Amino acid sequence: MDVPNLTVGKVAERCGVKVSTLHFYEEKGLIRSWRNQGNQRRYKRDVLRRISVIKAAQKMGISLENIRQALSCLPDSRTPNKKDWEKLANFWREDMNQRIAYMEKLRDSLTGCIGCGCLSMETCPIYNNEDELSKQGTGAILLEKEAGE
Repeated sequence: MDVPNLTVGKVAERCGVKVSTLHFYEEKGLIRSWRNQGNQRRYKRDVLRRISVIKAAQKMGISLENIRQALSCLPDSRTPNKKDWEKLANFWREDMNQRIAYMEKLRDSLTGCIGCGCLSMETCPIYNNEDELSKQGTGAILLEKEAGE
């Protein structure tokens, strides 16, 4: 069994994150540590790979909550292996494809405004006179409708 012997500082240094990031990840249930007799955090060596997976997923735009849910499906909260990563990647691929499609539609719907830069009240597709759109809900209703969300 891997003895939890890495200090929080060593893990932060090896992973290129701040100590506060490790505390945050731990608070969110993404990683875990143990306390030694002096009440200091200690980590198993496999936490280095787990943090790498978290950072890679974050770079892909995956939310920490989505990462937490995916990692929680692993038996005994173990670190993902190659086969696990393939499953996680396939799971996240569909989410990424949906976000890419949404962003492409959003980009395409803004071309007129971005192109001229005037935000004309007569022709702007996102102008909301007298806040009429508030009756339909919150947020950027026209942009989301244009983008197909």
